[in-house]
Amino acid sequence: MHHDLGCLGAAVNKIAIERQLQILKEMGVNGIRTAHNPPAPELLQLCDSMGFIVQNETFDMWRKRKTTYDYSRYFNEWHERDLTSHILRDRNHPSVFMWSIGNEVLEQWTHADADTLDILHANLLLNLKRDSSSLASDEEMSVNSLLTKKLADMVKALDSTRPVTAGNNEPRPFNHLFRSGALNLIGFNYHLSDFDDVKTNFPGQPFIAAETTSALMTRGYYRMPSDSMFIWPTRWDIAFSDPSYSCSSYDNCHVPWGSTHEETWKKVKENDFVSGLYVWTGFDYIGEPTPYWFPARSSYFGIIDLAGFPKDVYYMYQSEWTDKDMLHVFPHWNWTKGDTVDVWAYYNNADEAELFLNGVSQGVRSKTNAFHVSWRLAYEPGSIEVVTRNNGKEVLTREIKTAGDPAQIKLTADRQTIKANGKDLSFITVEVLDKDGNLCPNADNLIHFETKGNGTIVGVDNGSQTSMERFKDNKRKAFYGKCLVVVQSEHSKGEIQLKATSAKLKNAELWITAK
Repeated sequence: MHHDLGCLGAAVNKIAIERQLQILKEMGVNGIRTAHNPPAPELLQLCDSMGFIVQNETFDMWRKRKTTYDYSRYFNEWHERDLTSHILRDRNHPSVFMWSIGNEVLEQWTHADADTLDILHANLLLNLKRDSSSLASDEEMSVNSLLTKKLADMVKALDSTRPVTAGNNEPRPFNHLFRSGALNLIGFNYHLSDFDDVKTNFPGQPFIAAETTSALMTRGYYRMPSDSMFIWPTRWDIAFSDPSYSCSSYDNCHVPWGSTHEETWKKVKENDFVSGLYVWTGFDYIGEPTPYWFPARSSYFGIIDLAGFPKDVYYMYQSEWTDKDMLHVFPHWNWTKGDTVDVWAYYNNADEAELFLNGVSQGVRSKTNAFHVSWRLAYEPGSIEVVTRNNGKEVLTREIKTAGDPAQIKLTADRQTIKANGKDLSFITVEVLDKDGNLCPNADNLIHFETKGNGTIVGVDNGSQTSMERFKDNKRKAFYGKCLVVVQSEHSKGEIQLKATSAKLKNAELWITAK
């Protein structure tokens, strides 16, 4: 998880962090890795109380720089004080179960002289495979290995109860960090194909997938056929362009160093020696708009978009990581007659799923070598319905109807009672519906907001990675039928009225109580 809170920015708000964690918990998440710096204390307080475990990370770089103005400028003078302060501050949090002393530091290799390189060449070193001459020799305890040991020993002197690890993107055992012998846990970032060699290269050593996946998705956008694969960009530093400025939500788009969600989870699930995985990332975040450059301005990596709306793959994890009955069917059912449309379903606690198009069965499917089932249909307006069964007994049913023209606004608050302390928040989901109450999946209506009473609007968002609309405003366009408005209490108790209006749509009102 990155530190920012979407439209609220990087300033800490405990309620906003709690909302993120609640959404992740509903997905089945039990662990958070901080990226790539000491987290806000409020995050750890919430993880303590909500039952998450945390890999608590200090540094993103050591002596060797990755960017012009990064922490490497201060490492020599400040690393001892900063690492000590970090461990002393956080060691009494029960949620902290592991320390990380670095993420993809260039000290993994011998000749990564990044302190003399510009940003382009420093990052090329991180992302390109190096030959074995850049690794440690059999007899060597290099300066980089000694530095690893120094940092790990500092942590262990302050807290002997938890393991120390680092996120590595050099998987070979002569990585200088591994050669130090100071890491209690071998951690790989990506390098899924190298997992098979772990038991040989690191016999008897605990192993974790410290960072994985980097799949790319735009909520509500689908590129077919769904069994085609889009590996974007060619390389991180080469400009990439596609007219859509979107990435498919079928789990068929990922970066060249990453993998799909299903491929990654399958590798972890089927190999007991992998103790767990962290997925890059839980939420979209501001910055790093891979694979695109401007006008994209936030990430596509999240399982959940910047506004806090789950992307479809959220439900793949929910089907695997929770026990509650669930069924998620996508995409929407608003296409052009004659289009060929791939329908996917994530489900659990059932052994089959059957799809009906306008009441006519399109076949029964069961999960075999994947975590979803799918059908390829010729589009006809109307409805699709999926039914899951276990031993012939119906478990769940989901229906998606073709939506008509946008006609009304629906407001749904995550909390309708908040504290009158000037800090508490209510996150209101705004949906554009047709006259029958169906979500209009392509709606982009501009919606205006107004509050009366003891509350103010502090943020608006819609999850679009390319929107240049202001986060601090009283209006927002819907993005694939949805947007978000965040209301904050004032310091006096009473009612807060939120009104949403849009041309040609029926208005909506919502009341929030500040106590």
